[in-house]
Amino acid sequence: MKLNCDMGESFGEWKMGNDSDVMASISMANIACGFHAADPDTMTETIRLANQHGVMLGAHPSYDDKLGFGRRHIVHSLTAIANLLAYQVGALESLCQLQASTLHYVKPHGALYHDMMMDEQVFTVIVKTINQLNRYRQQPLSLMVLSRKDNYRYQAIADDYNVTLILEAFADRAYLASGMLVPRDQPNAVLNTVTAVQQQMQQLLQGKVRTQAGDWLLLDVDSVCVHSDTPQAIQLVKALATLIAPTKHCSDNGK
Repeated sequence: MKLNCDMGESFGEWKMGNDSDVMASISMANIACGFHAADPDTMTETIRLANQHGVMLGAHPSYDDKLGFGRRHIVHSLTAIANLLAYQVGALESLCQLQASTLHYVKPHGALYHDMMMDEQVFTVIVKTINQLNRYRQQPLSLMVLSRKDNYRYQAIADDYNVTLILEAFADRAYLASGMLVPRDQPNAVLNTVTAVQQQMQQLLQGKVRTQAGDWLLLDVDSVCVHSDTPQAIQLVKALATLIAPTKHCSDNGK
C-alpha cells in the first residue's frame, strides 16, 4: 500500500501546503495541473522535488476553477471533460519531459473526482481519454479512483479500455455508508488529529473503514491519500508513512 498526497497546489504568490516537508514521506505525488491550482513554475518545482525524493509522478487535473479550488460542480459536456483532461495531462507531461521524468497515473481533483465516481458516463469518458493518450506513450497511464464496495462496475469499464485502476482510500476523510466521502461542508468531514488519522489508517491496512454511521465498510486499497493542507499535516504524513511501510515504490527514482 502506497501513500499519496495532492501536491503543487500553490500558484504565484499564493502558497498552499508544505510540499518540501511532506514529499520525503510519500510514495506518489498528485501534481496540480494549473486549472484548480499551480502554474508552470510551481509544477516544475514540484516535479523536481518529487524526483529528488524518488516519488512517483501523477497528474491531478480538475475543472477550470481556481476561484473555487476545483471543488465546485461545473456542468461540462463529455467532450469538454475529455479535452480538459488531455490538456492538463499534456501540460504536466511536457514539463516532466524537461526533467527527463515519466508521468505514471492520473487522479482527478475535487468536483471532477466526485463526478467521476458518481456518474458512470463521466467515469467512462475519463477512462476512454486515458486509453487514447496511452496509444502514444511507452509507459501507460493508470487512473486513481475511490475504492468502494462496488469496484467491479468501474473495473469492468476500465478493462474494456485496457486502463489499470489504482484503488484509493483516504486516511483523513470521514466516510458515508455508500463508500463516498462525507462532503467537506458537513461537520467532521475532515479528520484533523493525529490519533484519529492513525486509527483510520490502521483500519485501512486491514481492508476496512468505519463509516460516519458506525458501520464497517470493506475496501480493497492500493494507495491511501492524506492532504498536505490540513492542520498538523507534516505530523500526519510522517505518522502514516511509519505505519504504511518502510519502502516507497518508484521506478528509476520516479523517472
